[in-house]
Amino acid sequence: MYIEDPNPFVFRIGGFGVRWYGLLLAISIGVGVWYILSESNRRGWDEDAMLTAILSGLLAGIAGARAIFVLTNWSVYSQIPAEIIRIDRGGLSWHGALLGGIIAAWIYLRRKSFNFGAVLDTSVPGLSLGYTLVRIANIFNQEVLGRYSELLGTRHPAQIYGSLIGLLLLLRYFWLQRRDIDLPHGYQFWSYFWWYSILRAVVEETVRANPLYLVQYIDEYWGIGFFTLTHLLTPAMLLVTWYFLDLIRHDSPGLDRQGG
Repeated sequence: MYIEDPNPFVFRIGGFGVRWYGLLLAISIGVGVWYILSESNRRGWDEDAMLTAILSGLLAGIAGARAIFVLTNWSVYSQIPAEIIRIDRGGLSWHGALLGGIIAAWIYLRRKSFNFGAVLDTSVPGLSLGYTLVRIANIFNQEVLGRYSELLGTRHPAQIYGSLIGLLLLLRYFWLQRRDIDLPHGYQFWSYFWWYSILRAVVEETVRANPLYLVQYIDEYWGIGFFTLTHLLTPAMLLVTWYFLDLIRHDSPGLDRQGG
């Protein structure tokens, strides 16, 4: 979605301003943390340990998200290194956030006798909501733009497509939670990542105005293009996700000593 000269600020007071990107990101983090702690209390997990794990995951997730985004756009940031730390202006990699957050939380929680798969599951609502809200924030920053489509007569609203993907995965999580089935620990998270990877590659990335690599195909009528970097990396991510899904299918839910 392209809006001419959008205001990226919610409000400004002198030299201080709150951006939509920062506000919506903060809301998604707050809701995600609240949900994890609510589930932690319900399952009888150690609250101090969970708070430390959440803080570690958040800090590492933000660092990883920015690092991957900067590395994949190094041709730009090498010219303006002062912009590398300006995360308030957007520019966070979703995959970098997941990688950094998971590694940091795992390093801490593996010493605390938690079933890490069960903990990962509780992060899905926050991740889904975060993707939904951040894609809306991208509209105000005029980033994640879609390709121009002759059929539509305008750009694809790629941010809206991404936001709807996040919303769909959020609804899926709670639908699975309400079903009378005993899901293995970790299934919610890895199945979330499976469908997220597919939907993003097939829907969002196909209409985004991103650089193309290897086979460079563009259909201007439909406004689609192949292959972006995400297109090329998605098969590898699906293989990793399938590996973990296959592992947890053989796990017993009773193995969670902390969560029951």
